[in-house]
Amino acid sequence: MKNYTPRLEQEYKERIIKSLMNEFGYKSVMQAPKLTKIVVSRGVGDAVTDKKLVDYAVEELNMITGQKAIATISKKDVAAFKLRKGMPIGAKVTLRKDKMYEFLDRLITIALPRVRDFQGIKADGFDGRGNYNLGVTEQIIFPEIDFDKINKINGMDITFVTTAQTDKEAKALLTELGLPFKKKK
Repeated sequence: MKNYTPRLEQEYKERIIKSLMNEFGYKSVMQAPKLTKIVVSRGVGDAVTDKKLVDYAVEELNMITGQKAIATISKKDVAAFKLRKGMPIGAKVTLRKDKMYEFLDRLITIALPRVRDFQGIKADGFDGRGNYNLGVTEQIIFPEIDFDKINKINGMDITFVTTAQTDKEAKALLTELGLPFKKKK
Protein backbone atom coordinates (compact mmCIF):
# COMPACT_ATOMS: atom_id res chain seq x y z
CA MET A 1 0.00 0.00 0.00
CA LYS A 2 1.37 3.39 -0.93
CA ASN A 3 1.50 6.08 1.71
CA TYR A 4 2.29 9.01 -0.60
CA THR A 5 -0.35 10.79 -2.68
CA PRO A 6 0.54 13.73 -4.95
CA ARG A 7 -1.03 17.06 -3.95
CA LEU A 8 -3.16 17.40 -7.10
CA GLU A 9 -4.45 13.82 -6.87
CA GLN A 10 -5.49 14.45 -3.26
CA GLU A 11 -7.23 17.68 -4.29
CA TYR A 12 -8.97 15.86 -7.16
CA LYS A 13 -10.37 13.22 -4.82
CA GLU A 14 -11.40 15.61 -2.04
CA ARG A 15 -12.64 18.73 -3.85
CA ILE A 16 -12.66 18.56 -7.66
CA ILE A 17 -14.94 15.50 -8.03
CA LYS A 18 -17.62 17.17 -5.87
CA SER A 19 -17.28 20.43 -7.80
CA LEU A 20 -17.67 18.66 -11.17
CA MET A 21 -20.64 16.64 -9.89
CA ASN A 22 -22.40 19.87 -8.85
CA GLU A 23 -21.59 21.64 -12.11
CA PHE A 24 -22.65 18.88 -14.52
CA GLY A 25 -25.21 17.01 -12.39
CA TYR A 26 -23.50 13.62 -12.34
CA LYS A 27 -25.35 11.03 -10.29
CA SER A 28 -22.28 8.94 -9.49
CA VAL A 29 -18.68 9.76 -8.60
CA MET A 30 -17.61 7.44 -11.42
CA GLN A 31 -19.21 9.74 -14.03
CA ALA A 32 -16.90 12.63 -13.12
CA PRO A 33 -14.14 12.99 -15.73
CA LYS A 34 -10.57 12.30 -14.70
CA LEU A 35 -7.13 12.79 -16.15
CA THR A 36 -5.83 9.42 -17.38
CA LYS A 37 -2.44 10.31 -18.88
CA ILE A 38 -0.18 13.11 -20.06
CA VAL A 39 1.94 12.58 -23.17
CA VAL A 40 4.95 14.86 -23.64
CA SER A 41 6.36 14.64 -27.17
CA ARG A 42 8.88 16.47 -29.26
CA GLY A 43 9.72 16.33 -32.92
CA VAL A 44 13.33 16.83 -33.95
CA GLY A 45 13.32 17.99 -37.56
CA ASP A 46 17.11 18.23 -37.84
CA ALA A 47 17.50 14.59 -36.76
CA VAL A 48 17.74 13.61 -40.45
CA THR A 49 21.22 15.13 -40.60
CA ASP A 50 22.35 14.68 -36.97
CA LYS A 51 21.29 11.54 -35.06
CA LYS A 52 22.62 12.89 -31.74
CA LEU A 53 19.82 15.49 -31.61
CA VAL A 54 17.27 12.75 -30.87
CA ASP A 55 19.47 11.56 -27.98
CA TYR A 56 19.52 15.13 -26.59
CA ALA A 57 15.72 15.32 -26.90
CA VAL A 58 15.28 11.99 -25.08
CA GLU A 59 17.70 13.12 -22.36
CA GLU A 60 15.86 16.42 -21.85
CA LEU A 61 12.46 14.71 -21.65
CA ASN A 62 13.94 12.29 -19.09
CA MET A 63 15.03 15.24 -16.93
CA ILE A 64 11.78 17.20 -17.33
CA THR A 65 9.38 14.33 -16.61
CA GLY A 66 11.42 12.11 -14.31
CA GLN A 67 10.58 9.09 -16.44
CA LYS A 68 12.41 7.35 -19.27
CA ALA A 69 11.50 8.75 -22.68
CA ILE A 70 11.72 6.83 -25.95
CA ALA A 71 12.80 7.86 -29.42
CA THR A 72 10.01 7.92 -32.00
CA ILE A 73 10.72 6.63 -35.49
CA SER A 74 9.32 7.58 -38.88
CA LYS A 75 6.61 5.35 -40.32
CA LYS A 76 7.29 6.00 -43.99
CA ASP A 77 9.74 7.47 -46.49
CA VAL A 78 9.40 11.15 -47.37
CA ALA A 79 11.83 12.07 -50.14
CA ALA A 80 11.25 15.83 -49.82
CA PHE A 81 12.57 15.73 -46.23
CA LYS A 82 15.29 13.12 -46.95
CA LEU A 83 13.49 10.89 -44.48
CA ARG A 84 13.67 7.08 -44.52
CA LYS A 85 11.29 4.66 -42.84
CA GLY A 86 12.60 3.66 -39.40
CA MET A 87 14.75 6.77 -38.80
CA PRO A 88 14.53 8.34 -35.32
CA ILE A 89 12.77 11.71 -35.64
CA GLY A 90 11.59 12.65 -32.14
CA ALA A 91 11.03 11.65 -28.54
CA LYS A 92 8.04 11.05 -26.31
CA VAL A 93 7.09 9.96 -22.82
CA THR A 94 3.71 8.92 -21.41
CA LEU A 95 3.04 9.78 -17.78
CA ARG A 96 0.37 8.10 -15.67
CA LYS A 97 -0.72 8.10 -12.01
CA ASP A 98 1.72 9.71 -9.54
CA LYS A 99 4.29 10.88 -12.12
CA MET A 100 1.47 12.44 -14.16
CA TYR A 101 0.17 14.44 -11.18
CA GLU A 102 3.70 15.47 -10.15
CA PHE A 103 4.50 16.69 -13.68
CA LEU A 104 1.20 18.59 -13.91
CA ASP A 105 1.88 20.24 -10.55
CA ARG A 106 5.37 21.35 -11.65
CA LEU A 107 4.01 22.54 -15.01
CA ILE A 108 1.33 24.71 -13.38
CA THR A 109 3.26 26.08 -10.40
CA ILE A 110 6.80 26.44 -11.77
CA ALA A 111 7.13 26.11 -15.56
CA LEU A 112 4.18 28.07 -17.01
CA PRO A 113 4.77 31.17 -14.84
CA ARG A 114 8.33 31.28 -16.26
CA VAL A 115 7.01 31.81 -19.82
CA ARG A 116 7.75 35.32 -21.05
CA ASP A 117 4.69 37.65 -21.10
CA PHE A 118 2.47 34.82 -19.85
CA GLN A 119 -1.25 35.65 -20.10
CA GLY A 120 -2.63 32.11 -19.75
CA ILE A 121 -2.90 29.16 -22.13
CA LYS A 122 -5.18 29.10 -25.16
CA ALA A 123 -8.54 27.43 -24.71
CA ASP A 124 -8.78 26.23 -28.32
CA GLY A 125 -6.55 23.15 -28.02
CA PHE A 126 -9.40 20.71 -27.39
CA ASP A 127 -10.01 17.91 -29.91
CA GLY A 128 -13.77 17.42 -29.51
CA ARG A 129 -13.39 14.22 -27.45
CA GLY A 130 -12.27 15.75 -24.17
CA ASN A 131 -8.51 15.80 -24.75
CA TYR A 132 -6.36 18.94 -24.69
CA ASN A 133 -3.12 19.75 -26.54
CA LEU A 134 -0.72 22.40 -25.34
CA GLY A 135 2.33 23.59 -27.23
CA VAL A 136 5.33 24.87 -25.27
CA THR A 137 7.80 26.89 -27.33
CA GLU A 138 10.89 26.60 -25.10
CA GLN A 139 12.15 23.74 -22.97
CA ILE A 140 14.04 26.19 -20.73
CA ILE A 141 10.88 27.05 -18.78
CA PHE A 142 11.44 23.81 -16.85
CA PRO A 143 13.89 24.25 -13.95
CA GLU A 144 15.36 20.77 -14.55
CA ILE A 145 16.98 21.99 -17.77
CA ASP A 146 20.47 23.44 -17.29
CA PHE A 147 20.56 26.56 -19.46
CA ASP A 148 24.32 26.17 -20.15
CA LYS A 149 24.04 22.59 -21.42
CA ILE A 150 21.35 23.03 -24.08
CA ASN A 151 22.47 23.18 -27.68
CA LYS A 152 19.24 24.53 -29.18
CA ILE A 153 15.96 25.98 -27.92
CA ASN A 154 13.16 23.55 -28.83
CA GLY A 155 9.48 23.31 -28.07
CA MET A 156 7.34 20.35 -27.18
CA ASP A 157 3.73 19.23 -27.25
CA ILE A 158 1.90 18.22 -24.09
CA THR A 159 -1.32 16.21 -24.51
CA PHE A 160 -3.75 15.81 -21.61
CA VAL A 161 -5.95 12.73 -22.07
CA THR A 162 -9.15 12.73 -19.99
CA THR A 163 -12.23 10.54 -19.67
CA ALA A 164 -14.48 13.56 -20.33
CA GLN A 165 -17.13 13.13 -23.03
CA THR A 166 -17.14 16.78 -24.14
CA ASP A 167 -14.66 19.63 -24.38
CA LYS A 168 -16.69 21.64 -21.87
CA GLU A 169 -16.31 18.90 -19.23
CA ALA A 170 -12.60 18.52 -20.01
CA LYS A 171 -12.02 22.27 -19.73
CA ALA A 172 -13.85 22.34 -16.38
CA LEU A 173 -11.67 19.46 -15.12
CA LEU A 174 -8.38 21.02 -16.29
CA THR A 175 -9.39 24.43 -14.90
CA GLU A 176 -10.16 22.83 -11.53
CA LEU A 177 -6.76 21.09 -11.61
CA GLY A 178 -5.18 24.52 -12.04
CA LEU A 179 -4.40 25.03 -15.73
CA PRO A 180 -4.53 28.81 -16.28
CA PHE A 181 -6.72 29.28 -19.38
CA LYS A 182 -6.91 32.74 -20.96
CA LYS A 183 -10.00 34.70 -20.08
CA LYS A 184 -12.18 35.70 -23.03
CA LYS A 185 -12.42 39.45 -23.53
